[in-house]
Amino acid sequence: MRNILLVTKGHPYERQPFYQIFDDMPDVDYTLVEQPAAQALFSIEEGRAYDAYVLYDMPGIRFRPDRAPDFLEPPARYRQNFEALIEAGHGFVFLHHAIAGWPAWEGYAEILGGRFLYMPGSLRGLPRQDSGYRHRVTHNVQVVADHPVTADVPRSFSITDELYLFEVFEDDVQPLLRSDYVFTQDNFYSATKAVVEQKLFNNDGWRHDPGTNLMGWTRTIGKSRIVYLQCGDDPLAYANEPFRQLLRNAIHWVADRSL
Repeated sequence: MRNILLVTKGHPYERQPFYQIFDDMPDVDYTLVEQPAAQALFSIEEGRAYDAYVLYDMPGIRFRPDRAPDFLEPPARYRQNFEALIEAGHGFVFLHHAIAGWPAWEGYAEILGGRFLYMPGSLRGLPRQDSGYRHRVTHNVQVVADHPVTADVPRSFSITDELYLFEVFEDDVQPLLRSDYVFTQDNFYSATKAVVEQKLFNNDGWRHDPGTNLMGWTRTIGKSRIVYLQCGDDPLAYANEPFRQLLRNAIHWVADRSL
């Protein structure tokens, strides 16, 4: 049995269908804690109770109507504890919108291996456009690596889910999953228009470079195993069996501290 801390809040989601994913895992027991209360459990001492952390949160952003959101620095102690957990070898699984979390903390993107940008900004010292999103895309996912996270997952499967046109540090991650969708600006909507102008599903005048079709990867930082899965926007995705298998595998893989 694996004991995980499941962290949420910061982005809307349908709660019961999401929790059902974990209720249906016979070999995973979870403790659900929302941000910011969850921050108290990010420490070496508190981490002894959990085999892995699963993050479905989006902290560090305060949305404002008709203006740019505020990007908040993480509390210094929380940041230090987070980094200490990684240094000590605790495993983390990040899901879907978690890649947009803590935009004012540059190192957070380095932990995950990329970032979704709600506003144009700088990443690794280079100017980048705001990211794109597209809801309920039915697309085919290809498994591109033999890995414990992809064990017992079909080499190709279909899923209906939200996709991102975002930033990924491809040279620094081990690819697991790629989509057959076309990741160009015409197929996505501007995140900035959605949060600042309140114009959902709009890309008028928006420009974005072609993006990666990579949507799942692993990283190892020190002794810590990291997995990011872009899947998981709504109940259509939650019910997808290959996604559920990927998530279960990811939990078990990052929980293994035999590095």
